[in-house]
Amino acid sequence: MSENARDQKPKVGDSEKITINLGYVDLGHIDLLVQEGFYANRTDLIRTAIRNQIDRHGDALRQAVTRKRVDLGLRHYSRGDLEAARDAGEMLDIRVLGLATIAQDVTPDLARATIASIAVLGALHASSAVKAALADRMR
Repeated sequence: MSENARDQKPKVGDSEKITINLGYVDLGHIDLLVQEGFYANRTDLIRTAIRNQIDRHGDALRQAVTRKRVDLGLRHYSRGDLEAARDAGEMLDIRVLGLATIAQDVTPDLARATIASIAVLGALHASSAVKAALADRMR
């Protein structure tokens, strides 16, 4: 994993919110660690725990990224990118681990004409119309 991609603190627009359910005892342990000054807050502990698990499985992750041939990090597809692919007669197989964005000015027809498949481990930001148009091509 790229140190740069993982260690940067996400900005509000650069992250996704998730919800987890914890037992009361686990939550109490987290609150105690925060109270004792080990972490700034609950989120800091949870983020650190996740990063530690990612580090722990780093070799397996690197091998999987290579094997699955995914783009790691942020990948943006502009209208111009898709028009160039269409004009060249190419269909894109999009595979991203991180954040994939399709520009807001991309029409559903252009997306269907240029994107053969799309698999995102992380988050996909695109208009709801484009997501609907590509629903049968998402993995």
